[in-house]
Amino acid sequence: MTDTKSAKLILDNKSFDLPILQPTIGPEVVDIRKLYGQADIFTYDPGFTSTASCDSTITYIDGEKGELWYRGYPIEQLAKQSHYLEVCYLLLYGELPDQAQLEDFENRVTRHTMVHEQMNNFFRGFRRDAHPMATMVGVVGAMSAFYHDSTDIADPMQREIASIRLIAKLPTIAAMAYKYSVGQPFVYPSNELDYASNFLNMCFSVPAEKYHVDPALARAMDRIFTLHADHEQNASTSTVRLAGSSGANPFACIAAGIACLWGPAHGGANQAALEMLQQIGTVDQIPEYIRRAKDKDDPFRLMGFGHRVYKNFDPRAKVMKESADEVLDLLGIEDNETLKVAKELERIALEDDYFVEKKLYPNVDFYSGIILSAMGFPTSMFTPIFALSRTVGWIAQWKEMIADPQNKIGRPRQLYVGSDKRDYVAVSKR
Repeated sequence: MTDTKSAKLILDNKSFDLPILQPTIGPEVVDIRKLYGQADIFTYDPGFTSTASCDSTITYIDGEKGELWYRGYPIEQLAKQSHYLEVCYLLLYGELPDQAQLEDFENRVTRHTMVHEQMNNFFRGFRRDAHPMATMVGVVGAMSAFYHDSTDIADPMQREIASIRLIAKLPTIAAMAYKYSVGQPFVYPSNELDYASNFLNMCFSVPAEKYHVDPALARAMDRIFTLHADHEQNASTSTVRLAGSSGANPFACIAAGIACLWGPAHGGANQAALEMLQQIGTVDQIPEYIRRAKDKDDPFRLMGFGHRVYKNFDPRAKVMKESADEVLDLLGIEDNETLKVAKELERIALEDDYFVEKKLYPNVDFYSGIILSAMGFPTSMFTPIFALSRTVGWIAQWKEMIADPQNKIGRPRQLYVGSDKRDYVAVSKR
């Protein structure tokens, strides 16, 4: 990342040299860290879409080519050949584990899946109709009140313990939020099951009868976790980093990330996609909605198509489509009207010149919504599942930030366009 060349900024006949940093791959980056101190000027970039807030070794995205890499490994390879906990190890430690390292890691995660028994009482304070994300924000934030031995961010061992606890307990908390919302008893985690199977068991088993987790559904769930594990400096990840830059404990930081993910423009996209399919209703209504989507003056927009980052096909969607086809075939769902609409809309989007020219391909949210719905999850659970998937990415980014000697508290600037200085006038004279 050494600067071998520089950019020149000329301001009021004064010249300022700005170093250009070289990434491993991707666009060069102009270093403006000293610009304000030297030139008494700063940059304006709403949404920080042209600004790098950090350097990172974790995730790389090329939106034009449709590429997503975790630590250099293409997401397609990891989703098809690896599994979620191995990917977690990769994101956390930088390399794929050998067999002994993987077994040790899986063992540590498996034996931290239970939550403190008193945390059960937290759920009773929420209304039964509370959104599971609201419950998760509160309960995850409260973890710092129960696990005092892993909140000191200056202690590497405590950071490690907190990381394992969060990865292990988020599926349990998400499942508890779901069970609470439907009025069913909580189901304790089982150490006999793998990560994805354990989550499905906690969501769908009941004390009255034995529940068998279908391996194909568990594999589809594992792929959903893997494909959502990290996605570079998105809104929620940046939120976790910003919260962490103040020295906040890891549980508070992850709760902040969950709160940000809740937004419909971010983690709620798969829920919005399925709700759109339900709005369309039946296959015969699709042409009308396609017409509306093409009309610039119509507020209707097709959700689950195209992506802000990927200007080509979403690489995660290719794998997710295969899982969607497998799940629908396994469950034999043929009479569900919403899923019929999804399949027909997918076919049209991949063939219609309008969608192809604008590269409005079905994205990962479109397919993940279909899979989760077919499995029996209500739309309110889509974002909590996204949150537990993304937890490892947030933790990896947080740990990287804490260990970075360049780390400093986040403090964006602003372009002030309010009133100039004015004097206070007594209320009787206004």
